[in-house]
Amino acid sequence: MEFEVISEMEILRWTASISGMVAAVLVALNASAKITGFGFVIFTGSSIVWIVAALLDGNNPLATQNLVLLGINIFGVYRYLLRKPKTKSANVDAR
Repeated sequence: MEFEVISEMEILRWTASISGMVAAVLVALNASAKITGFGFVIFTGSSIVWIVAALLDGNNPLATQNLVLLGINIFGVYRYLLRKPKTKSANVDAR
């Protein structure tokens, strides 16, 4: 039985691809802020791996796309996991 040797680049690509799919499912579930936030954490890692793989491969458009997505994903992590929820004002509009 022979096994095909997988290159480091293929490992990077598959890691980025699979983690991106898992993150998309978590965000799409919209089950809770914590689960959605965790999806953005995984998206952030996926973007970083895609950037590394793209730069090593000389694929600048893919690296640029994922650099932008990295910023969006970091914002998602902030929005769903780090930002304190707004408190409702105790002062109701009294008329």
